[in-house]
Amino acid sequence: MEQIIKMITEKTGISNEQAATAVNVVTDFLKDKLPAGMGSQLDGLLKGDTSGLGDLAGGLKDGLGGMFGK
Repeated sequence: MEQIIKMITEKTGISNEQAATAVNVVTDFLKDKLPAGMGSQLDGLLKGDTSGLGDLAGGLKDGLGGMFGK
């Protein structure tokens, strides 16, 4: 997650605290919309654990499709 925060601060010029808040808001939103069990995989990915990336990608596809009515 620190890499994402750093990228946001570099590209936008906002503070670390503001970038962290933005990342947390988006993460919480996605976890709320993802199918059950996918939120913990998203947390793992943000911490650098890519072992569940395939499952998360499938869940994101299904979850985002549902969010947009597809």
